[in-house]
Amino acid sequence: MSRFRSPWMSILVLLFLLTTVTLISVNSGALSLSFHTLWNSAFDDMEWQIWLDIRLPRVLLAIIVGGALAISGAIMQGLFRNSLADPGLLGISSGAALMVALVIILPFSFSPAFAFYSHIVAAFIGGLIVAMIIFSLHQLSDGNLARLLLAGIAINALCMSFIGVLSYISTDQQLRQFSLWMMGSLSQIDWKTLSIATLVIIPVSILACWQSHKLNLLQLGDEEAHYLGLNVRRIKFILLLLSAILIGCAVALSGVIGFIGLVVPHLIRMRIGSNHVWLLPATILGGATLLLAADTLSRTLVSPAEIPVGLITGLIGGPYFLWLILRQPAGRMS
Repeated sequence: MSRFRSPWMSILVLLFLLTTVTLISVNSGALSLSFHTLWNSAFDDMEWQIWLDIRLPRVLLAIIVGGALAISGAIMQGLFRNSLADPGLLGISSGAALMVALVIILPFSFSPAFAFYSHIVAAFIGGLIVAMIIFSLHQLSDGNLARLLLAGIAINALCMSFIGVLSYISTDQQLRQFSLWMMGSLSQIDWKTLSIATLVIIPVSILACWQSHKLNLLQLGDEEAHYLGLNVRRIKFILLLLSAILIGCAVALSGVIGFIGLVVPHLIRMRIGSNHVWLLPATILGGATLLLAADTLSRTLVSPAEIPVGLITGLIGGPYFLWLILRQPAGRMS
């Protein structure tokens, strides 16, 4: 393996790219806030307030959510042993979105202490339910990916139909809130929300990386992994649970942002291989970089207006997914 393709070198390159994009992003927006401007401003000036209360939390949220989406995609691809597996394509994101729609639109009454966390809990429950359904179908179909993707399409369609019904009975304010949320956005962010994202997503991501050796064993097949002493059913459930937590939190915080979990793990795997010890941390860095770059574009391309970041990632990921399908031999699709 050449030095350029070594895992360490690839991770350092990704870290450099993330740092570069972060420095560009914190200074970009409708109001240009360079470090020189901040240095020459008093700490209580408007520039510092915008940078600390709006710009910086949004940049950090993009990094955290992008990493969560990417590593959940890598887990799903490793779990199903195919690079076409993705939480969005398999309906997990739609399941999480449906539960959030129920919380937004139906007249549930929550205590003030729980109201702030209701979206996160609802998204996690919805993602976990669909993940368990997908896992059961995967076991029954003997790992047939074509059936799995068709099941994902059916679950997506079913969830979107229920979401359509809920949208139809919603008020104008609820409909606008949910429509903007469905297109994906990182604009509704403050330090309290960011702290919740950090306390949930970062420990779960670390725990997922801790399972990388076991995920490597699963690539040998369930029977071989069992002979090597792995409790296959238990570790699959743990990995599926971790992926559902990551997707649920990401969807609750940013809405539905597609293709990060499909594009990034596949590109990283092409560069450093399928060893999840390196793949998972590199995927976190790649997902954080891609979503942060997409969010920076979303708030600068038509400034002072803003394009939902989910539309940007869709424009990137849609053509890539089509190319990925077309280059797969017909025999490998099943």
